[in-house]
Amino acid sequence: MVNDMKNLLMRKPSVVSVIIKLNIIVFILWFIFAPRPGIMIDHFLVSWNAVTEGRVWTLLTSVFSHNMLFHLLINMYVFYGFGSAIEKVLGSKRFLFFYLVAGLVGSLGHCLVSSLVLNMPQIPALGASGAVSGVILVFSLMFPREKLLILGLIPIPAIFGALLFVGLDIWGLIAQSRGSTLPIGYGAHLGGAMAGLLYYIIYIRKKLVLRQT
Repeated sequence: MVNDMKNLLMRKPSVVSVIIKLNIIVFILWFIFAPRPGIMIDHFLVSWNAVTEGRVWTLLTSVFSHNMLFHLLINMYVFYGFGSAIEKVLGSKRFLFFYLVAGLVGSLGHCLVSSLVLNMPQIPALGASGAVSGVILVFSLMFPREKLLILGLIPIPAIFGALLFVGLDIWGLIAQSRGSTLPIGYGAHLGGAMAGLLYYIIYIRKKLVLRQT
């Protein structure tokens, strides 16, 4: 048992590393194609209009897409911290499956919210935030007592941090529906978080129970 735990902790998060590298590559592509951004706009931005026009692949490609350095850095920093721990527990294949599902559901969340709630189906979105939200929620449910530092200073249990995170997204979405123009994809965040909750309930919790019996 001790050796198994040591092997688990020593295992390198290979999928996390690959995902981060893909995000960096797409970030660089935004600058390479800056003189003619149509290719990136058509293939790496997701919106309700893009999907209904047939560009359904943007539901996934947009998850690997960032065109601002800060956006890329914050998403990948958070993803590496939480995703590495989850990949070590679930294994690379299951973690990759979950990440892609969370990203897809996050993109769908953005599309549905922008079209049905905000009545602006043309709003484009990009970034890993939806998938990362799912990763954060799964981590918090798997390790609810693990300490998180709010603003880098205030320690709180992970489960409370996740609830705060979701609560802020709900508040932000309500504000957007009332006219707020903050350029944040609350629908994507909540969609990814919902995917994380369902994955934990359907698969991870059952797996953890079987390990304990």
